[in-house]
Amino acid sequence: MAIPSKSPAVSVVVPVRNEAGNIAPLIGEIAAALEGVDFEVVYVNDGSTDATAAELGKLKLVYPWLRQIRHAESCGQSAAVRSGVIAARAPIIVTLDGDGQNDPAFLPRLVEQLLAGLPRLGLVAGQRVGRKATGFKRFQSRIANAVRGAVLRDGTRDTGCGLKAFPRDLFLGLPYFDGLHRFLPALVKREGHDIGYVDVVDRPRHSGRSNYGMWDRLWVGILDLGGVWWLIRRRRRVPQISEE
Repeated sequence: MAIPSKSPAVSVVVPVRNEAGNIAPLIGEIAAALEGVDFEVVYVNDGSTDATAAELGKLKLVYPWLRQIRHAESCGQSAAVRSGVIAARAPIIVTLDGDGQNDPAFLPRLVEQLLAGLPRLGLVAGQRVGRKATGFKRFQSRIANAVRGAVLRDGTRDTGCGLKAFPRDLFLGLPYFDGLHRFLPALVKREGHDIGYVDVVDRPRHSGRSNYGMWDRLWVGILDLGGVWWLIRRRRRVPQISEE
């Protein structure tokens, strides 16, 4: 079935790696949540080695608005999100994780709040309540968010939530690096925009296991934090030019 040539109003970008068992249930929920909205869903298959590609290929025959972008090898979540945004056809992007822990029922609220606040508002971010992670993971997240908040002063208590809405052009104008998705609030504020927040309910993973750990990215995260701090410090006001 051919993909419609008309550009949709909203593109849903979902980065996944080895999430074959979570794809069909999540796509069904996205479709239900965005009923009546002109949308597309862009799954970015980040080098999966399971049946993710085959599952998406099968579902594309059912849903004409579903697309699959594939990385030949895993490049990480930030790269997957960026690939999806580049491929997206809509001016408004919403993202969510592909493991089912982000509830698509919150997608309309993110989009509505963003549209109501444009152009002042540059990002609407979900902030999880009732997290289903282990106590140790919750402790790690609290420490990481506290350190990030103290250094960057971005006013965000939970940057790890995958539910976010933002203008496509704004995102593509941000400086890109591996780990970008964890620092979106600070980088959007750097561009002079406000951030909006929506409390969202966290859910247990439907199937499979997490592809992203804490300790394997700890030192990289510290380096990224320093880099983002430097970017914010080096930001200069763009002069307003007129010819007389």
